[in-house]
Amino acid sequence: MSHNSFGHVFRVTTWGESHGPAIGAVVDGCPAGIPLRAEDLQPWLNKRRPGTSRHVTPRQEPDQVKILSGVFEDERTNGQVTTGTPISLVIENVDARSKDYSDIRDKWRPGHADFTYDMKYGVRDYRGGGRSSARETAMRVAAGGIARKVLGETITIRAALVQLGPRKIERARWDWSAVEENPFFCPDRETAELWAEDMDALRRDGNSTGGVVEVVASGIPAGWGAPVYDKLDSELARAMMTINAVKGVEIGSGFASAAMTGVEAADEMRRGKNGPEFTSNHNGGVLGGISTGQDLVIRFAIKPTSSIRTERATLDKSLEETVIATHGRHDPCVAIRAVPVGEAMAALVLADQKLRHIAQLNR
Repeated sequence: MSHNSFGHVFRVTTWGESHGPAIGAVVDGCPAGIPLRAEDLQPWLNKRRPGTSRHVTPRQEPDQVKILSGVFEDERTNGQVTTGTPISLVIENVDARSKDYSDIRDKWRPGHADFTYDMKYGVRDYRGGGRSSARETAMRVAAGGIARKVLGETITIRAALVQLGPRKIERARWDWSAVEENPFFCPDRETAELWAEDMDALRRDGNSTGGVVEVVASGIPAGWGAPVYDKLDSELARAMMTINAVKGVEIGSGFASAAMTGVEAADEMRRGKNGPEFTSNHNGGVLGGISTGQDLVIRFAIKPTSSIRTERATLDKSLEETVIATHGRHDPCVAIRAVPVGEAMAALVLADQKLRHIAQLNR
């Protein structure tokens, strides 16, 4: 299997399967001298880890990350810093229940990657989906923690769930502090309460739903990105599309821009105290593939979880018609735990863009 790496100067390669002994990542291109301990990465992993509420999979994985290489003690500060060499990360899988998948080893789950993996490789790890499992995203979150260190404290990356199934948040009630107060990472407290009822009903029915995640990156200076084929927004879109179950991405006003007039969509400019200021941000902080200095705004849509208890028609490897119902432990809505993954992917793109910008322009 090829194409397990992401990034250019700041590059991440992940490895491992959902029900293997461990998952891991190698981060290459991280500058030397950056303070880094495993404890710096753990808070981000804790946001993503399973078993944190009744609305996500009950699989109990502590997701304790270990740094195996790429750091050393700094005599000047008595702390641990990056050495500029590859940083190897590992997380052990401690609560895999492979027997839950024995009934589907020869069947293809509709909407899942079972069929396509068999068609491409002729063999697949049916235990939890193997490499196609969202378990792999834990390493993206860990690597994203390192990317945040590269970006520094002046850049903030936050994300929230803004739609669960057909129910959207009320944007007039958006409060970032609410995101940390509920299990949905929802910025609207009232809608979060309704989502809890929606999720309880879905679990009782053995069903699942999708959702929309919004990522906002603040503090990005103007000038990051490149025209034509390596546009900042195209790299962000690609990053989000690599997340499991993502089926759509938009930047700024996105598809709503198609219904606007030029007058409505123009992000007008005014002279401010510290340079140009924009009266709106329909373009999501990117013009011509290059950052404007405004907030970067990215949204991505995630389809409903494919592994559900409700029986559906399918085929087995012999092309015999059959039915399938997936038992075991699964997220009724993958979008919930995709919130910290979206943050991590934005961090990976932006850390890479920062280093590429410095390499090209020496500033």
